[in-house]
Amino acid sequence: MPTIYIDNKPYEVKAGKNLLETSLSLGFDLPYFCWHPAMGSVGACRQCAIKIFKDEKDANGKIVMSCMEGVKDGLRMSITDTTARAFREQVIEWLMTNHPHDCPVCDEGGSCHLQDMTVMTGHDYRRFEFKKRTYTNQYLGPLIHHEMNRCIQCYRCVRFYRDYAGGDDLNVFGAHHHVYFGREKDGVLQSPFSGNLAEVCPTGVFTDKTLKKHYTRKWDLTTAPSVCHHCSLGCNIIAGERYGQLRCIVNRYNSDVNGYFLCDKGRYGYEFVNSANRITEPLIRTRPVEAVDETTLMNHLKNLITLHPVIGIGSSRASMESNFALMQLVGKENFYQGISDDTAYLEGRMVELLQQGDVHSVSLKEIEAADAVLVLGEDIWNTAPIMALAVRQSVMKTAANQATQQSSLFAWHDAAIKELVQEEKGFLANITILSSPLDAISAIAVHESPDNMARLGFAVAHLLNAGIPAVSGITEKEMLAAKHIANALQHAQRPVIITGSSCCNEALIKAAFNIVQSLHTPERKAGISFVLPECNSTGLALMKAPSFEGALERVITDDNCTAIVLENDLYRHIPAAEADTFFAQCKNLVVMDSLHNRTTEKAHVLIPAATFAEADGTLVNNEGRAQHFYQVFMPVNTHIKESWRWLGEMKTMQAKAANGLQQHPDEWLAKLEVTLPQFANIAKVMPSHHFRINGQAIPREPHRYSGRTAMQANLAVSEPKPLQDDDSPLTYTMEGYTGIPPSSMIPYFWAPGWNSGQAVNKYQQEMGGALRKEDPGICLFANKKEGASPFFKDSPEAFIPRPGKYLLLPQYQLFGSGELSIHSKAISELVPAATIVLSKKDAADLGAANGTLITIEKNDFQYRLPLIIHDELCNGIVLASAGYQGMPAPPWGSWVKLSV
Repeated sequence: MPTIYIDNKPYEVKAGKNLLETSLSLGFDLPYFCWHPAMGSVGACRQCAIKIFKDEKDANGKIVMSCMEGVKDGLRMSITDTTARAFREQVIEWLMTNHPHDCPVCDEGGSCHLQDMTVMTGHDYRRFEFKKRTYTNQYLGPLIHHEMNRCIQCYRCVRFYRDYAGGDDLNVFGAHHHVYFGREKDGVLQSPFSGNLAEVCPTGVFTDKTLKKHYTRKWDLTTAPSVCHHCSLGCNIIAGERYGQLRCIVNRYNSDVNGYFLCDKGRYGYEFVNSANRITEPLIRTRPVEAVDETTLMNHLKNLITLHPVIGIGSSRASMESNFALMQLVGKENFYQGISDDTAYLEGRMVELLQQGDVHSVSLKEIEAADAVLVLGEDIWNTAPIMALAVRQSVMKTAANQATQQSSLFAWHDAAIKELVQEEKGFLANITILSSPLDAISAIAVHESPDNMARLGFAVAHLLNAGIPAVSGITEKEMLAAKHIANALQHAQRPVIITGSSCCNEALIKAAFNIVQSLHTPERKAGISFVLPECNSTGLALMKAPSFEGALERVITDDNCTAIVLENDLYRHIPAAEADTFFAQCKNLVVMDSLHNRTTEKAHVLIPAATFAEADGTLVNNEGRAQHFYQVFMPVNTHIKESWRWLGEMKTMQAKAANGLQQHPDEWLAKLEVTLPQFANIAKVMPSHHFRINGQAIPREPHRYSGRTAMQANLAVSEPKPLQDDDSPLTYTMEGYTGIPPSSMIPYFWAPGWNSGQAVNKYQQEMGGALRKEDPGICLFANKKEGASPFFKDSPEAFIPRPGKYLLLPQYQLFGSGELSIHSKAISELVPAATIVLSKKDAADLGAANGTLITIEKNDFQYRLPLIIHDELCNGIVLASAGYQGMPAPPWGSWVKLSV
């Protein structure tokens, strides 16, 4: 390791880094604006000036920008040099000449990187007395607020939006000191990652518009570490609360999962927690007065669960604790998944493959580092957007890494690397039903039917491994594409194959598995990633319970059943006719959920369940990584409880004793891994609720928290007793452990002099690296069975359209398909209209044009939607918007009739 001297003290440092990130990794406070660990250096802001010296005899030195100077053995530098400090202070004073004096009303105030850096440089008095430069702000949609007058021209916004995330509708206009960062004209930002501008921007130019509507200073928020519930990736988040309402979501850095960024659904989909559609009171609908108190509810439930056979319907959006608590209450043989047989089979198949053989389930970080990616049949742009962002990084970084190996440049030298790379990219094959923005960076983009995509995958696998049968009847064009893909994967050292369940096709899963098995060698680390529908689909599939069809048979044969449905709107997963039959046959229907939906309308007993913000729980993401989320705040309404707590109370009542029953999340997890061995080690995902550091709990509220008395000032000025949390090591006060807790329990990022999110650098082992004491979750697929699994040899037949019938497949939308996020006002404004999609030929055969209402029919299912004609869609396939509110669950993957 090279040794450098900082202010005449020697330090062993990592080679290949620049002096700014090296200094920050060593714990020095050095101001910066334009540099970002995920985006590298461009030297635009001139704020990180230091002085470097030729040798120990050089008394003069020269000023350089530390972000643009690499580490060299023996290098001598000074951060505290008088000239360097004066230079930094002069730069910040120049930047502040046009910055408005609006910190007290700025949304960024108190968590502003510009404020921190201004204080750090020592600039505290404005000498500029002239008229400030001003700009007109733009409307950028319901997510991001624009205040251009605060801009300091660091260029971070366009570098993230355009270069990192691939957006093209935000840019920089003008020249010199008259530059404007925005759109060509007012309009909604099109990138699904636009919300990251609020964190990337070091000032208040781009801020969270949803937070602005109920503004709260950062230090007045009660915050806790959590996990995003809007897709299967399990991105880490920090949720903030004030006055009993969730106010904002910000990124929680996890080096193995989402890193520094979130998608817009994950960041802004939180408002369902505050929805007027929340279930807040227990209801018994067999009584004249529906709303009841808890005592009446429990007495009624006691009869239902002790005098009748009881079955349980689990949920892929409920925590492991809640699903297991339901299984414990009803018995393993009476617990069902609550999804269709086809869905349960596909999800079970993916989980089964990840549990065995040499297949490696890759993290998002590993996808970023991949040097060849094949996406087989999954529209990850809409079903797993942060994975799409990771794929984009793999494509861009592969070319950058190749450039650095052929030159003296380092990866952090962003502008020079881009100049050298030009249009070169790494390998991505995006094989999907319809085009997506990833096509623009793909070496190969193919749009086909699921069976034909699977056949292409089998052909690639055959080229990689002759032991896999060749695909019969494959076209010359398909074989050419297969050869190109196989060649790229074979020459890669870290290839990744991505597929999922959204095409309702098992052959795609088999093909992906064959490819990754064929690529796996001791010298090459090949990986696979399966995308599942919901936040805990993997966890529910691991429980290996029967599908909904089993529950339906049960209530038909036993008409005296009590059914408990856990946080699951069955109408989203089950054809309406089957769901109606189930509800009609249930003697007693108990439903636990947080929002009113079509299933809660059928409930005889309705129990209010806590959302993720009001609950502790554990989710298992698509990778098989178990992660714990912590309660952010206790509901003002005491009737709202975690589902596992309600179920635990029912189990206590059923067993007529509390001894030996689980009362806390860690106890539920400990029992889970004993009962179901496939969950081995999951209890390690969270410490015991008794865990303390030096006898102290971890505070949810920062030291600057000022709202303890102010929140109740209209009632009393005396300080109320803090809320008591017995379920976790976190506490509802400012008092507690002031050091850096284990990473899974970090409630906020703060350090002296670092009040913005940039404080994360104080928690990292090195800039952009793992957190100190990092606990990225427990991988449940770490211990695999011995030996490789056999290859699949049953490639499907080529897809052939059927006269008068169409294969019905779902089309997912980032905004619109989410069951919870649709209840967020900002998200609801961005939802595209529900449609069906047909090829030009199929539309012509029906005599339909764009906008024509088309009816989809099969048995008892019928739905009518306007048509969009898409040139890239295969003949014989119809796509319909999936997961939209109020839309019944179509018979996905089956052949349907269409009519005008």
